[in-house]
Amino acid sequence: MTDTATPLAIDAHHLVKRYKNKTAVDGISVQIPSGETFGILGSNGAGKTTTVEMIAGLRKPTEGTVRILGLDPFTDRAEVRQILGVQLQQAYLHDALTARELVDLYRSFYPDPLDAETALAMVELQEKAKTRFSNLSGGQMQRLSIALALIGQPRVVILDELTTGLDPKARRRVWATIESLQDQTVILISHAMDEIERLCDRVALIDAGRIVAQGTPDDLKAQASAATLEDAFVALTGKEFEYEQEESS
Repeated sequence: MTDTATPLAIDAHHLVKRYKNKTAVDGISVQIPSGETFGILGSNGAGKTTTVEMIAGLRKPTEGTVRILGLDPFTDRAEVRQILGVQLQQAYLHDALTARELVDLYRSFYPDPLDAETALAMVELQEKAKTRFSNLSGGQMQRLSIALALIGQPRVVILDELTTGLDPKARRRVWATIESLQDQTVILISHAMDEIERLCDRVALIDAGRIVAQGTPDDLKAQASAATLEDAFVALTGKEFEYEQEESS
């Protein structure tokens, strides 16, 4: 049971996002207690990225409200930036800056950031500190984006397709980094069943812009009388799961 005296880390009600005649998100509500790792699982095009962009204040909802630790990500933008870290699926960083320069730049945004060496070591990029962002591999870019999302020691972290593009060894390194977070609330958006099952306390299954089921991984498997989370997804959504996974260290 959530302590009602403490604001929920995420309190989102009836989020809707429409584009002309298309509804990308159709009435999603999630409440996430502080300290929980919450997974959002869905096939490509299900609406999961749009949902978290609205939660993060990066996309204005057509309808609905969001609070992050009691703050509105649109009207309290400056305060939210200090408590929220975001890693999006596509990294838009300055190609000419080195990994260390990007870390130093992001450190300057926060009052109590991680040490630069600690941030690079967290994603095992110490040896790439002097490498320009444009010369990093896809997997290294992804790992650097994760470090930048965590560098301000945010209380809430949103990670979109955390390990897409990483080889198995790099994926496990990143998983260990997320598991080491002690106090942060983490929202993990993924289509990787093993990742969701390993890292998340609770999971929301999204299909066609709606939450079709929500609970612990074991709850969802029990609800669907399924042996695996993938089987549960198929049973609860009526659709085969679509995978996209390239490997790049």
